[in-house]
Amino acid sequence: MILDKINIVIGVSGGISCYKIADLVSRLSKHENININIIMTKNATQFISPLTFQTLSKNRCIVDMFDSNYDYIDIKHISIAKKADILLIAPATANIISKIANGIADDMLSTVVMASRCIKLIAPAMNNFMYENNIIQENITKLSNNEFEIIPPISGLLACNENGIGKLASVDTIHDIILGKINTIKDFIGKKILITAGPTVENIDPVRFISNNSSGKMGYAIAEEAFLRGADVTLISGPTNIETKFLKIKKINITSCDDMFNIVSNIYKNFDIIIKAAAVSDYKSYNISKEKIKKDKVNNIKYIELIENIDILNYLGKNKQKNQYICGFCMETENLVENAKIKFKNKNLDMIVANDLNEIGAGFKVDTNIGTIITKKDIFFCNKMKKSELSKIILDKIIYDITG
Repeated sequence: MILDKINIVIGVSGGISCYKIADLVSRLSKHENININIIMTKNATQFISPLTFQTLSKNRCIVDMFDSNYDYIDIKHISIAKKADILLIAPATANIISKIANGIADDMLSTVVMASRCIKLIAPAMNNFMYENNIIQENITKLSNNEFEIIPPISGLLACNENGIGKLASVDTIHDIILGKINTIKDFIGKKILITAGPTVENIDPVRFISNNSSGKMGYAIAEEAFLRGADVTLISGPTNIETKFLKIKKINITSCDDMFNIVSNIYKNFDIIIKAAAVSDYKSYNISKEKIKKDKVNNIKYIELIENIDILNYLGKNKQKNQYICGFCMETENLVENAKIKFKNKNLDMIVANDLNEIGAGFKVDTNIGTIITKKDIFFCNKMKKSELSKIILDKIIYDITG
């Protein structure tokens, strides 16, 4: 996609987080292959000056659709819409979201949106009660079903002193998504990928459970990278504190190993590639108490009887469909390569990604990982890197295996 300049049009509507977009424009403008045009609503100019964006972008900031300084032959809303490779609206207020969702074009920004045929991103930011309003949610859903990609807001303390969801996604997130759109080769178009992520939770009683330290970050990173590369992604996730950046990733929430197996076993035949990044509990309680086990009874229990959970990866390997590609993960504390090779062979995998928990910066709850990738063709060692970077390497090797 990188030819000459990538033209990014950023629409800024009237929210307090306008100032964050100045930081975003500053970062993007440092990329030599990016040209930025800013369109502001009149309300946005109450929060930040157009001159700020003009200085940072090196282009005139557009506010008035009927600016007499423009050549009438160059119909501005059409020319800007035509040249845009990516259109981002951030912050996207309830007002601009509702306008676009209902086809209203009564200012420069909404008019450009209606005339554009490029990649369209919307990053909502507003009061939490506004964001959770059913009408706004219906409008966001309508946009996501009509070729708009939503960059979800995050939770936190809002400008109105409410605590809840509605904060603009971080500048880092928006920046990375835009660069992903620019730099990503669409080599997974037409591929359906099933990814599992996060831990499973196996109840002992209504209060206590067996689980592990998985954050889900590796599986989510792979899901997002696969989506950016054109795949049709379904993500089955155990309980985590993270969300996908892309609403078009089909996410299914589960709790236990049995939950995950029931879904996987019903749908796995529909996928070209399966990546089992979830840390599934090997065991579960034989008897799940319907009531909380009281302390005096706990003291009298010498052990909790456990039984093995079904091995989902093993099931998939034994029932692998023709031309289906299966990648598993394993975590070890000793004999990493040897143990990974055994699992790779016994479970009939096409790839396994092994992590050594003794390595600093690998494994659970951190943003980095150290991976040893084993395929039928080779063994590849990855030094410490961001999980988002490792996900690129994993997918590179999968597509290489598939296409030769």
